[in-house]
Amino acid sequence: MKKLALGLFLLAALSLHGQRGWEAGAWGGVSYYFGDLNTNYYLGMPNLAAGVMGRFNFNERVCFKLGGSFGRIEATDAVSKNIYEQTRNLSFRSRIIEGSAEFEFNFLPYIHGSRDAFFTPYLFAGIAVFSFNPEAEYQGRWVELRPLGTEGQFKGEEYFAVQSAFSYGGGFKFDLNAAWSVNLEISARNASTDYLDDVSTVYPDKRDLGRARGDLAVALSDRSIDVPGVEGSQLGQAGTQRGNSKNNDMYVFMKVGIVRYFGSLRCPSASGSRK
Repeated sequence: MKKLALGLFLLAALSLHGQRGWEAGAWGGVSYYFGDLNTNYYLGMPNLAAGVMGRFNFNERVCFKLGGSFGRIEATDAVSKNIYEQTRNLSFRSRIIEGSAEFEFNFLPYIHGSRDAFFTPYLFAGIAVFSFNPEAEYQGRWVELRPLGTEGQFKGEEYFAVQSAFSYGGGFKFDLNAAWSVNLEISARNASTDYLDDVSTVYPDKRDLGRARGDLAVALSDRSIDVPGVEGSQLGQAGTQRGNSKNNDMYVFMKVGIVRYFGSLRCPSASGSRK
């Protein structure tokens, strides 16, 4: 996908003709998280998401897009079918605030106002910068996890709350008329961090964690429970697996957007303008 992003950039740089102009719009949809607390791509916990976007059309095929997005992600081991994950018993939620920049490629020539070229599937790739703040519910209240160093991080060495991501995806857009169009899109983010869920490596030493961060940190670091039919677990012991640091987390937006085109239209004789 990174090669795709570079290819689209080169195409855009060479684009000197064709329909040009800006579009702007807004979208609504849902957001999902995939990572250590959702290893089986469970889709039963969607959250509302929304955003705005601006797109510059270099020609009928290549566009550059800027976006701002807000969503919430969450997951819980309680819905997992994996016995280890059920026993681990961790959960979280986090808001995501994001800005993105992407190049977009239309599979078909797309011309606003055309009778024939008024729809196309498309692919895109680029980068995103986002902020997040994982929380867990404990004794009836939501607690921020990052300041607790639940995996033994020293004070001042917690993971950063602002991270980057490789963004990519695809969609389908079609005109409602010469000015307005609808965009249906799935947009994924491969994050540069494995801590969207506050889970990545191993359990810390509880005595050290308690001295450094307090009893609340210890309680939220190890929430393992007894699962019927499963004999004594080693979960919670210092140095044993808590997450999988080999794979970073990701999140996904599924969008429905309405977009307004502000560029010039081709003359009817050349494009067969739609009314």
